[in-house]
Amino acid sequence: MRSTDEVLRKHLAYRRALDLESDLQQNYADDVVVLSWGEGVHRGFDGVRTLAGVLQTYLPEGNYRYDDLIVADAYGLLRWSGTAPGGEQLRGVDSFVVTDGRITAQTISYVAG
Repeated sequence: MRSTDEVLRKHLAYRRALDLESDLQQNYADDVVVLSWGEGVHRGFDGVRTLAGVLQTYLPEGNYRYDDLIVADAYGLLRWSGTAPGGEQLRGVDSFVVTDGRITAQTISYVAG
């Protein structure tokens, strides 16, 4: 069984490589619940795809960096930032719950500025 840290680091590696489908298959539970401050509640792989698409409208080339990752037991907290093509800065925080080696819950919040 993979640890929370292993799951989240693999998740970040796939996202950095812009490989959403491998990330979903390897790291997410089929019934994942994702809460997004601006986009509401989404469920399952299609929900993750939808929210990844929203973020891609701001950062189409995946031009972001992971600033900090904190992991404790089944929980993870990621602070990240990115630069949009027009130079606008985004800052975000995602939290995760990992159960049985899969992300079962995630929250997403980001702002420009």
